[in-house]
Amino acid sequence: MDSDVKKKAVVLVSGGLDSSTCLAIALAHGFECYAMSFDYGQRSSSELAAAGRVVAANQVQDHKIIKLHMGAIGGSALTDKSIAVPEAATEGIPTTYVPARNTMFLAYALGWAEVLQADAIFIGVNAVDYSGYPDCRPEYISAFQQLINLATKVGVEGAVITLETPLIDLSKAEIIQTGARLGVDYGLTVSCYQADESGRACGLCDSCRLRRQGFAEAGVEDPTQYQPGA
Repeated sequence: MDSDVKKKAVVLVSGGLDSSTCLAIALAHGFECYAMSFDYGQRSSSELAAAGRVVAANQVQDHKIIKLHMGAIGGSALTDKSIAVPEAATEGIPTTYVPARNTMFLAYALGWAEVLQADAIFIGVNAVDYSGYPDCRPEYISAFQQLINLATKVGVEGAVITLETPLIDLSKAEIIQTGARLGVDYGLTVSCYQADESGRACGLCDSCRLRRQGFAEAGVEDPTQYQPGA
């Protein structure tokens, strides 16, 4: 690669804490970043507004919002309002798991990466402080990297699009500390599974509990706006 040509990366940006930190890391590593978000029928539409704020606050080349009709499939508390979001700790894989979500997201990211001739895809999956989702594990990332190598023109021709997961081994507190060092404005982000239209968090769901605990353990002020009584 010409030394004057910047590396390119597609970064998945949900509007949450993790993906915002992931974007900051990609930028800090010198990548020219292209953000991708998804309107997949999620319960909290304020996530997409947050994604827009995060992208606007950073030097991003382009931001695509892809519409997926995952609500038509159902099977998750995040896409089917008849399934309640758990407000207490649960055993096993929770009902907030969205079947095949990361696989669908990464497939679109991979397609755009090929078009852009990008060097990497960044996704903010985490295998430490997370909700037990199977598509956040290192084994899954390794398998998808193999798919990238096998299923792409560049892979067949001997080049590599690297699937980057800089948060995968970090605790939530470590993620927040990393983002704080990089200047991430977490007040722009929304992590709650059932935030209201203004982006105010419920304070009860699994994502809220992990986020609140993470700020406390990181020693960083929590800028989250909570719903009354949360």
